[in-house]
Amino acid sequence: LIVGIDRFMSEARALTNFAGNAVATVLVGHWTKEIDKDRVGEVLAGRIPFDEKTLVDDGHGPAPSDEVPEQRDNAPAEQPAKV
Repeated sequence: LIVGIDRFMSEARALTNFAGNAVATVLVGHWTKEIDKDRVGEVLAGRIPFDEKTLVDDGHGPAPSDEVPEQRDNAPAEQPAKV
């Protein structure tokens, strides 16, 4: 009985978390005036399909490079200092 209730409660927590994140995203976008209402309407109406490729990178930090990192030699590590 407890296992069944726990599973149900876990699903309810996940659904609540998802809904809260979705609402918060829209509210913050509206508050900062960065939400594109025309595009939101187009996407929700199904005229513009959702593209997961736009979520791959958020643009923060350096772009990954194709360079191979420099190889280190296999010399033994120095002995740690005695305390």
